[in-house]
Amino acid sequence: MKVLVPVKRVVDYNVKVRVKSDQSGVDIASVKMSMNPFDEIAVEEATRLKEKGVATEVLAVSCGVTQCQETLRTAMAIGADRGILIQTDAELQPLAVAKLLKVVCDKEQPSLVILGKQAIDDDASQVGQMLAALLGWPQATYASKIEVAGDTAKVTREVDGGMEIIDLKLPAIVTTDLRLNEPRYVTLPNIMKAKKKQLDTVTPQDLGVDVAPRLKTLKVSEPAARKAGVKVADVAALVDKLKNEAKVV
Repeated sequence: MKVLVPVKRVVDYNVKVRVKSDQSGVDIASVKMSMNPFDEIAVEEATRLKEKGVATEVLAVSCGVTQCQETLRTAMAIGADRGILIQTDAELQPLAVAKLLKVVCDKEQPSLVILGKQAIDDDASQVGQMLAALLGWPQATYASKIEVAGDTAKVTREVDGGMEIIDLKLPAIVTTDLRLNEPRYVTLPNIMKAKKKQLDTVTPQDLGVDVAPRLKTLKVSEPAARKAGVKVADVAALVDKLKNEAKVV
């Protein structure tokens, strides 16, 4: 069974992002970039399936600039067997990414696609759902547990009222939540081994996909500064302020 794992290069979650002075977007010049944390969980889960003997191959795919090769090498250091970079300098929106991944899925014929539920840069949470729709495959989002047996995947997902268990007929799409697993520490020997693994590069034009943006960003701005809080003497004073000043009760 082949497992395909899309991975995205994003600003590292430890970096405090800054908005560009012209408000056209976020300044990513000279900031640390890394793999999207939810995608890292997806790679870890695919690797564990391979270690259990359930999966025979793990394929990592990334869409974006040349530097995305570093993200793919990280995925291969975790456990992916090979990587595919769909190289483009264009702004990739969720629908474009889903279309690119569909073409790759049509060619590679994976039995399971595992990807992060969302990217921490745009928080769109759309690629997995769009890919499932384009392929016509069943999907399970926000997975906290994945069990594969034969041609069926049992996915436990967290919902507002508790836990929901879904049986999926493979091939299928699964998006990962934080509690699915804890990614392993990448060791230096595995980093060195990853450098020798196969990494193919194609372009959207090679795949016959139009990645032109459908949406236009008008302005990006920082959130307004929060007002300082005040201390109240007792509950009565708190209720009074909530009722007469904040007008929320």
